[in-house]
Amino acid sequence: MINRRRAIAALASATLLSSVRSGGAQTGATFRIGALNPITGAGAAYGTGMQKMILAAAEEVNAAGGAGGRRIEVLAEDDQSQPQAGVLAAKKLVEINKVQALVGVWSSGVALATIPIANDANAIFMATSGAPELTSPHVNAKKLVYRFNTTGDGFGKAFAEVCTKEGFKRPATMAFNNASAIGIVEGFRKAWVAKGGKVVEAVVYEPSQPSYRSELQRVLSAKPDVIVLGSYLADTTIIVREWFQTGDAQKWLIPGHAANADLIKAVGPNASEGLLVVNSISNEASTAYSRYDAAYRKAMRESGAVNIYAAMAWDMVIVLALAIEAAGPNAEVYDVNAKIKEIANPPGKQVSSFSEGKEALRTGKINYDGASSTVDFNDSSDVMPDFDLAIVEHGKINRKYIVKI
Repeated sequence: MINRRRAIAALASATLLSSVRSGGAQTGATFRIGALNPITGAGAAYGTGMQKMILAAAEEVNAAGGAGGRRIEVLAEDDQSQPQAGVLAAKKLVEINKVQALVGVWSSGVALATIPIANDANAIFMATSGAPELTSPHVNAKKLVYRFNTTGDGFGKAFAEVCTKEGFKRPATMAFNNASAIGIVEGFRKAWVAKGGKVVEAVVYEPSQPSYRSELQRVLSAKPDVIVLGSYLADTTIIVREWFQTGDAQKWLIPGHAANADLIKAVGPNASEGLLVVNSISNEASTAYSRYDAAYRKAMRESGAVNIYAAMAWDMVIVLALAIEAAGPNAEVYDVNAKIKEIANPPGKQVSSFSEGKEALRTGKINYDGASSTVDFNDSSDVMPDFDLAIVEHGKINRKYIVKI
């Protein structure tokens, strides 16, 4: 039986296919991309924007004559932010739709569950997830996985830098039992200990509970001056609300994906006042970011700054298309994969769009400077964006400073 979510996802697929086909100037072969995004569930605040930017970037590629003589064709599925649903969606995209790349995977749980499906099909896999294991040699044995976001270790280092700058001495951590959340707080612990510090308490909780009072009592009993939180938005809402009811005065350091305008709306300005929010930030000064931002405003009627994951999704398609172009007509997936780091990393002429890169590839190497970051992959196929610290003040999230690690 097809439930309502699957029906919506199927409708979205049909809409995307129609739109991309109408934007293409070619009539020959295609390169099929599967957009696997969290349209519903914990990542729903970001998934629709990610999907729309995959479509918009593909339209830009097709309008420029396609990549390697091929039109980019996008098929979309909702992974519901859940591994089980993600596996079903990925199998459909890979086994039925025959996509050659899966892009836009947000949740670490979904990514870890679906990478084997992509690997079995020799498909390229591009994710925003933070779990360190994603790009480990064990999981990424075929070297087809690319992460367009920081790892949990990167987030942890940024949290440790903020703790130092803000003068905290007794941090504690809370994280839900998930690879990404534990990766963040474990990354923080390692970075903080390396600075000579000590974590006074570390609590791991099971998600989706109606209350976290017992876990809060445990972490608060250690009398921390700040609590580093690894969670998703739904749990964060309950935790912050229940903490505020205790009357305690600790500070909270929360990743941006778990502390946004929806959290402030849910808990109110009093409970959210003073929350510290750490997030990776887009490559805001780049021309690529300006192009992405214009596309996001057109599609979503708001600034692209509200959805960094959408900027990453935009870059995934542009990087993939430039690699297809560099690999040449009728190139196999492994030939395309071999070109990804070559077109994204220095040396080479710096380019900020597909059309600019396509032209520059006629005469030499290129270095794509992206919307989400400089998109320079390290040996593990991870990028390292900058971060910022923002503070919730009077119901608004205001940037305080940039954090470079």
